[in-house]
Amino acid sequence: MKAAAKDFGLDLAVVGNGRTAALVDPASRIVWWCFPRFDGDPLFSRLLAGAEEKGFTDVVLEDMVDIHSEYLRNTAIVATVLTDRHGNSVRITDFAPRFHQFGRTHRPPQLFRIIEPVSGLPRITIRLRPTYGYGQPFVHHSIGSNHIRYYQDDRVFRLTTDAPLSLIESEAPFVVTRAMHMVFGPDEPFTGDLATLSREFCDRTHDYWITWVRGLSISYDWQEAVIRAAITLKLSTFDETGGIIAALTTSIPEAPGSGRTWDYRYCWLRDAYFVVKALNRISATQTMEDFISFTLGIASSREETLRPVYSVVPTDSLEERTAEHLEGYRGDGPVRIGNAAVEQSQHDTYGSIILAATPMFFDRRLPRPGDEGLFRLLESLGEKAAKVSASPGRTRSINFFALSDSATARLPRLLFADLPGYGSAKSSRSISAEWPKLINPYLEERPNLVLCICLVDSNIPVQASDQQLIASLKGMGRGFLVVGTKADRLSGNERAKALARLREGLGLSEILLCSSKTGFGMKELWTQILGRAEEST
Repeated sequence: MKAAAKDFGLDLAVVGNGRTAALVDPASRIVWWCFPRFDGDPLFSRLLAGAEEKGFTDVVLEDMVDIHSEYLRNTAIVATVLTDRHGNSVRITDFAPRFHQFGRTHRPPQLFRIIEPVSGLPRITIRLRPTYGYGQPFVHHSIGSNHIRYYQDDRVFRLTTDAPLSLIESEAPFVVTRAMHMVFGPDEPFTGDLATLSREFCDRTHDYWITWVRGLSISYDWQEAVIRAAITLKLSTFDETGGIIAALTTSIPEAPGSGRTWDYRYCWLRDAYFVVKALNRISATQTMEDFISFTLGIASSREETLRPVYSVVPTDSLEERTAEHLEGYRGDGPVRIGNAAVEQSQHDTYGSIILAATPMFFDRRLPRPGDEGLFRLLESLGEKAAKVSASPGRTRSINFFALSDSATARLPRLLFADLPGYGSAKSSRSISAEWPKLINPYLEERPNLVLCICLVDSNIPVQASDQQLIASLKGMGRGFLVVGTKADRLSGNERAKALARLREGLGLSEILLCSSKTGFGMKELWTQILGRAEEST
C-alpha cells in the first residue's frame, strides 16, 4: 500500500495559457484544473476534496527522498525532478500550450506533461483519477491504441499518451527508460507524432513567454518577483473576451472554520482594473486593451445596471450553489459554485470602467485611440453613476473606504468599513444568514476599530435585530453611536417622537438623527466621528 501523498497546502505552481490553468504541487501532482476554461467543472479537484484521494494526476517515484520543483526561467512552464534513495531520478515538465500560429494565439484547453529519466532507472507509478460534476469520480472509461477516454453523461475527457496505458489504468509501477508524453484535453483525435509535437509545443510556449517577459519595462529592484507576479496576472486573463478573474480557485477559506469560502473564478470589475493598471505600468498593454473591450461590451447595454462581478462570458449566470461531492480545502467547506455578489450594488463599478478606458484617449502606444463614440458611452456611464450615487447600495460584504478630505487632514488616515445591514437590506435569507460569520469576527478582532456607527431607520419601529446588534457591541466592549437615518422624511414634531421612540427601544440616551439627502444632522455626526478619532490617537 502506498503512503498518503504529502499535503503541500497552497504551495502550488500555476501553468496556464489564457484559457485554462492548472495548479501543480512541488511533487508534480496536479491538484486543480478546471476544464475547458477557468470557471469550468474541475477535472482535477483534489485541492478541495478533503481527505478523499480523487481528482488528480501524479507521478509517484518509489523510495523517493528528494524533490526539486521550479519554473523554467521567465515562463509558465514547471519542471520537477524526483530522486530516490538509490540516486535514480525522473523529470516531469508541465505546461499549457501558448504561442503564435497562423496570425493568432494558439491556446487550446490542454495540459501537456513530459516524463523523462534523468539518471539511473527510476521506478514510477502514473496515477490518473479525474472527476466530473464537481468531485464525482468518473465511472466509465475506454482504452484506445494511444488514449484513455473517460466519459459520464455528457462529460468527456481524453488522455493521449505514449506511456503504457494498461499500467496507467491499473496504477502499476514500471521503470522509465525513455521520455513519455501525456496530453490531457478534449475528446479529439491527436494527429501527428506525439513526442515531436509535445517537444515543439513546449519549445514554442517557452519562446512565447521569454519574448513576452523581454517586452516588460521593469527596474532591477525585485525583478524576479515582479516578473513572476506579472506572468501570474497574465495567466488570470481570459483572452477570448478580455475578462480578468480574481482567482483560479473557488472556496479557499478566508480563515479556517470561517465558512467564508467564496468562488472567485470570475471578473470583479474593480479588482480587474487594478490588474490592468499594474500591468500597464510595466508596459503589458495588451491586457488593458482586451479588458477595455470586455468592459465596453458590458457598458454598451444601456438599460442594464452594472454588476460588480461577471463571468468571463458576461451573459453567463453566476447563481450561487454548493458542490455536494467536495469536502472543501482540508475539509473546510462548503465548496461554492457561482457567487451571490452578483446581486450586490457596488457603485464604484462605474468608476472602474471609466478609469480603465481613460488611457484610450491619452496613451499613444495603443493602436486604436478613443473616439467620440467611446467618449459618449463613458459619458452615459458617468450619468448613471451620478444617478445611483444619491441612492444607497445594498451592502452584502465588507467594503472599505479611505477618507482624505481636508476636514480630516489633521488626523491619521480614516478608513470606513461598510458592513451589511441586519434589517432592511434587500437580500435573500440564505445570504443574510451568512452575515454574522462575516461581521462578528471583524467586530471582535479588528485592533484599530475606533467607533461603530449603527444606522437605524428613524421612520419605523425599533427592530429586534437593532437591539441584538447593540447588545453584541456592548458585550464586545466596542464604542458605538446610533444614528437614525432618513430624518428628511419627518417633520420637526415627528423627529422628536422618532428620537424618543429610538431612545426607549434601544435603552440609550445619545442618538443622532440625520439625513444624507438634505444634510440634516451631518455636521453633528462628523463632530462625533472626528472627536472619537482624535481621542484614539
